[in-house]
Amino acid sequence: MRSGAGDLLPAPPVGLPPVSTGALLGGKVIYRQFITGNRTGLEPVLMAAFVPARAGQTVLEGGCGAGAGLLCLTNRISGLAGIGLEHDTATAALAGHNFELNGRRDLRVCAATIPALPDDPLLSGPGKRRIDHAFANPPWHGHDSSPSPHLRRDLARRLPAGTLAGWVNALGSQLRHHGTLTLALPATLLAMGIAAMEDAGLGRIRIFPCWPRQGRPARIVLLQGCANARAGSEMLPGLILHEADGRFTAAARAVLEGGAALLP
Repeated sequence: MRSGAGDLLPAPPVGLPPVSTGALLGGKVIYRQFITGNRTGLEPVLMAAFVPARAGQTVLEGGCGAGAGLLCLTNRISGLAGIGLEHDTATAALAGHNFELNGRRDLRVCAATIPALPDDPLLSGPGKRRIDHAFANPPWHGHDSSPSPHLRRDLARRLPAGTLAGWVNALGSQLRHHGTLTLALPATLLAMGIAAMEDAGLGRIRIFPCWPRQGRPARIVLLQGCANARAGSEMLPGLILHEADGRFTAAARAVLEGGAALLP
């Protein structure tokens, strides 16, 4: 987004920390985030490109932050209804503001600390599952890692013991028959993520590695399981993000700037 474009937009909700105004998907999505604390990276954009949603379905994002994942997904697929769960009240307010800036009237955000879920008509018990696809970019760093001095960043990035399994169980419990759960994880948590999905009854697990460059180990891995499916795991070809000179590859630009899906 060009410099100063944020001055033409409605002001953020009163009382929030200072925000920056930018864009996602090559300018297709207006996006505000806090100047300090956890900043949005590639993970929610890649994750949204991997969710196999269709128009008319309902999606759920756990730990939605300022709404990047839901905004990218609904840019690619119109006609979705969605709900984001966010622990931090200021961040939840900013996500709602971002939904309004982009005219996403079918998106809303609820305060929630996963694995606890809010008392919401959309989120029901096992007999009334209404979610077609859930997705999340859980905290990445181990609970024994050094905490960030910034509380909001620490909540977004540090993984308390048992958190990943709790998130998978909570989000997976909301899925319709053959609904999917997609996670963006560091490669170091891949085994833990697969085990958590299998324990939660999710099968047909697909693994999509994101390689930083040709010949380099993947650091970001997309993991997707399907409710009530029995098929085994599948390792997909993945995506190379950067050329040798650091530029995004054409395939990566199609996703990160063009809003394309990772799979047909």
